[in-house]
Amino acid sequence: MKAEQFQVVQEETTNQYILHVIGELDLSVVPQLRAALEPVMNRTEKALVLNLKQLKYIDSTGIGIIVSVLKLRDELKAPFFVSDIPPAIKRLFDLTGISRYLIEGTEAQA
Repeated sequence: MKAEQFQVVQEETTNQYILHVIGELDLSVVPQLRAALEPVMNRTEKALVLNLKQLKYIDSTGIGIIVSVLKLRDELKAPFFVSDIPPAIKRLFDLTGISRYLIEGTEAQA
């Protein structure tokens, strides 16, 4: 079984930058995710939303990236949300303890 091709689909609304993370997020695709995050990480005029609806797998490196984004956005006092977390990924976030730091939200709420 071939793994689903990793991709990040960017969407911009009037008040949000939404990154749809699709496929498997592991060490091999971190440069791709960083490249997608780079242009919007420091832009504080809009909320940054990671939509994980189509995320199939995440490893510790991927979790580390989310924690980095969380810390930076917090320092900038800029809104950051994670939306549509699949149950298996949510369980992993719970086990690693990062769930309590993430603000879950949908595009409509932010």
